[in-house]
Amino acid sequence: MELSGQKIIVVGAGVGGLAAALAFRQRGADVTVLEQAEAITEVGAGLQISPNGGMVLQALGLADDLAQRSVKAETVQLRDYRRGTPVVALDLASHAADQTYLFVHRADLIDVLALAVRKAGVHVRLLQKVDQVAPGRVPAVSLANGAQMQADLIVGADGLHSKARVALNGEAEPQFTGQVAWRATVPNDLELGPHAQVFMAPRRHLVCYPLRGGDLVNIVAVQERAAWVAEGWNHQDDPEALREVFRDFGGQAKHLLDRVDQVHLWGLFRHPVAEHWHGDGLAILGDAAHPTLPFLAQGANLAFEDAWTLVDSLVQAGSQAEGLELYQSRRRDRAVRVIEAANGNAWKYHLSFPPLRFAAHTAMRVIGRFAPEKMVRQFDWLYRHDVTDQRSSSTQTGT
Repeated sequence: MELSGQKIIVVGAGVGGLAAALAFRQRGADVTVLEQAEAITEVGAGLQISPNGGMVLQALGLADDLAQRSVKAETVQLRDYRRGTPVVALDLASHAADQTYLFVHRADLIDVLALAVRKAGVHVRLLQKVDQVAPGRVPAVSLANGAQMQADLIVGADGLHSKARVALNGEAEPQFTGQVAWRATVPNDLELGPHAQVFMAPRRHLVCYPLRGGDLVNIVAVQERAAWVAEGWNHQDDPEALREVFRDFGGQAKHLLDRVDQVHLWGLFRHPVAEHWHGDGLAILGDAAHPTLPFLAQGANLAFEDAWTLVDSLVQAGSQAEGLELYQSRRRDRAVRVIEAANGNAWKYHLSFPPLRFAAHTAMRVIGRFAPEKMVRQFDWLYRHDVTDQRSSSTQTGT
């Protein structure tokens, strides 16, 4: 299918929406991005770009710009929470030397994407709140100001509360996972190196890694609890509340928690993966299609995969309908598998029954000592999946 001259509307200027806009524009489409905020900005904290997402950014021509704003990861270190003593370290530099794992501030990633779409000639319209998305032979977007816009294809990259998802699937009630998470950044006065560290505790864990040339440290702290906060991450909380929950953490984790002076809290909810990812003239991607818990750091990476695959599927197909069907068939099973793996990681980090916790940590130490490559390679199905590889792009699934 020829995309040159096709009119595309992308709803949402997050990482997935901007990546999709750029990919469509590079195929000659006339692309407009609608964003309800007054500027394309991101005030969040850190993201991990794993190789599967990085390959999309490379194919879009953004790898060099992103590398200048990122920290390249060398290891993943799993630690006990009490003194921060190591359980196992996964050496990415030795056992995954041909792959690139990056730590980047969300705002820096958004800047790279926003600059690229504007240079490419994408039309970015701010302060455009979407009230409704209507699929059809001529799909349309209705705006809060009463205006209506039509296109050949509308792409819903509008996140958890997607109007496009509702148009295709109806309303769905999310389920609270029994977990909440805090996000914060602190100065890197410990001079922590290019490592992702996971401090594992009964019913809790804390992840940290450096950002912005090592000047900052990103912190994500997760707790199991019965009470929950409203969905969404941008709820400011008291740093003392965070420190109280993690008061028994020692070593570097304690020092990092002591440095937190501003923190945001959000409740983690499980949403079903959308049954329908497309309709007449309408497709969804990223969190609009498959909201993902943060325990494998795959939210942004899956959105990049979706964006590339959507455009590639349309190019391969003889019609828009065939292309959208191909897109969902290439993406849905993989999204389900990644989400299930992320859910499993949370359980592994939060072991609380002492004998089980001891046995699990002992097993990790043994494997890490005698077969470290086995631990690194266990997620090859995830990290080595390359949606930009034209040799297999027509048949890629979650395997």
